[in-house]
Amino acid sequence: MAQITELASAAITATDTITVELIEADETPAVVIVRWSTKPTVIHPYGFGTAADVAARTFAGAAVKLAQIRRDRRL
Repeated sequence: MAQITELASAAITATDTITVELIEADETPAVVIVRWSTKPTVIHPYGFGTAADVAARTFAGAAVKLAQIRRDRRL
């Protein structure tokens, strides 16, 4: 059975979110999965900087949380 840990999640736009998860299964090595919207995310050029900032902060937060998990559980 797989254990899923959400590392970070954020709204990129009003309708699109990004979620970063750590998946740990008994029979396979641990992996990180990035879940993005099923359709392309459409962003106005003026809002692109904000969307890029949110995406970067989401990845940074996920990296920090993963580092904490690795420290505590020795992945």
